[in-house]
Amino acid sequence: MKLLLDECIPRSFKRHLLGHDCQTVPELGWAGKKNGELLSLAETSGFDAFLTIDHGIEYQQNLSARRIAIVLIKSRSSRLQDLLPHTRKIFDALDSVSPGQLIEIV
Repeated sequence: MKLLLDECIPRSFKRHLLGHDCQTVPELGWAGKKNGELLSLAETSGFDAFLTIDHGIEYQQNLSARRIAIVLIKSRSSRLQDLLPHTRKIFDALDSVSPGQLIEIV
């Protein structure tokens, strides 16, 4: 699966998502883009899912019309050590998520 990691997620988290093609927003030069524009860019670039910790995204965007899935990680912080305990749930979510769907990882 082709995954886009939001700029709030550390680049090093990619190493823990084995089996997936991961890129980060900053690597693509998309840092600072608003969520709507960012999701559109991700869709046209062939990304399957967007991983974020931005808790407002589900209220800011109409996700049902999207061709990309959103995985919202409800972590204590964006530090790697706070994200790592969610890795198994992220893999499980990626196995079942559909385009236009948002899954919360708690």
